Amino acid sequence: MKTRFAPMLLLLLGTAWGQKGPPYAAELLFPLESWHNHSSSVVEMPGGGLFVVWFHGSGERRSDDVLIRGSRLASGAQTWEAPFEVADQPDFPDTNCTLFVDSRQRLWLFWPTILANEWHTALMNYRVSTNYRQPGPPAWDFGGNLLLKHDLERFEQKVRAFVEPDLPKVTEPRLKAWMERLLEKSGDKFFSRLGWMTRTHPIQLATGRIIVPLYSDGYSFSLMAISDDLGQTWRASEPLVGYGSIQPSVVVRKDGSLVAYMRDAGPAPKRIQTSVSDDQGLTWSPVVDTQIPNPGSSCEAIVLKDGRWILVYNDTERGRHSLAVALSEDEGATWRWERHLDLSEPGLGSFHYPSVIQARDGAIHVTYSYFVRDAADAAWRKSIKHARFNVAWILEGDPQ
Repeated sequence: MKTRFAPMLLLLLGTAWGQKGPPYAAELLFPLESWHNHSSSVVEMPGGGLFVVWFHGSGERRSDDVLIRGSRLASGAQTWEAPFEVADQPDFPDTNCTLFVDSRQRLWLFWPTILANEWHTALMNYRVSTNYRQPGPPAWDFGGNLLLKHDLERFEQKVRAFVEPDLPKVTEPRLKAWMERLLEKSGDKFFSRLGWMTRTHPIQLATGRIIVPLYSDGYSFSLMAISDDLGQTWRASEPLVGYGSIQPSVVVRKDGSLVAYMRDAGPAPKRIQTSVSDDQGLTWSPVVDTQIPNPGSSCEAIVLKDGRWILVYNDTERGRHSLAVALSEDEGATWRWERHLDLSEPGLGSFHYPSVIQARDGAIHVTYSYFVRDAADAAWRKSIKHARFNVAWILEGDPQ
């Protein structure tokens, strides 16, 4: 099948909800287009239905027309609402947005505006809505900037404790230069307060604490924004310092400890990285590699209602052409089951930056960036894809 419409045909084939076996359905939120559409986030609305946001424009941080778009799939509807503008700082790129519904059923939108077309110039924004279920953009009640003031002395100590023991042993020039830059910037008050970005879902603990996972491409590591007053004030956790440990996704163990799964933006071996917090996100253990491959792409994990964990990730060390969902019954110690959401030959498709939730009816929903090569001109065509399935579908495994 070599027509320019092959990717769409392949998308539709075999995805009927009534197919034999455990239920699975998937569709694009809007037709494939040449515009850049990336980094989606999905939530279930109170009363049912889904709300999704992503960033859209002619590029990423270097294109000043980038803004946040959204769409809804109303409860019982078969088609997505036509995309609409959700947020835009005119003449600046707005990127990596994420959604969160708090314990008061308020919708939060977090996203960074890139001030000078480089990731380390990101300035975090937020908006909050209590009126967001109607068609079109939410009616925003209030918003502002998410500003973090670090304990700079402790911040610098944590960075130095990571870098200084290894720096004399490093010979690879780029890695050495990055580590030297970390030392240089670790005590810089301005640099430590700017450049933090969202990517994965915030979470709210049983105590009411809200945790917004953040990362910095300037430092190439992560931290958490923490609020104990439902978002009125925020403070920063200690950083999760590792070799490119970014875009954390946080899950809660049965014992109350937190586990952060992170993209590997550092040197080989390319693996998902993890860190653990025993004090509700304030401090974190040293970042370590898992055995789970990662090509330098975002992943997301959630805890299902029955206690099992879901991880959606690119299961390669190079390339984003393979997107898988894995299931663990032992809180991430092992991932015995895996099934692919999308798979192509390298260079023909890119399926990445997943956002995953479990709805009240038990269904699992994943949205992700869906890029395919047009056979006619070899250009990328892009959309956001939504997949709906259940645990039984994962356990069935890939078709033989």
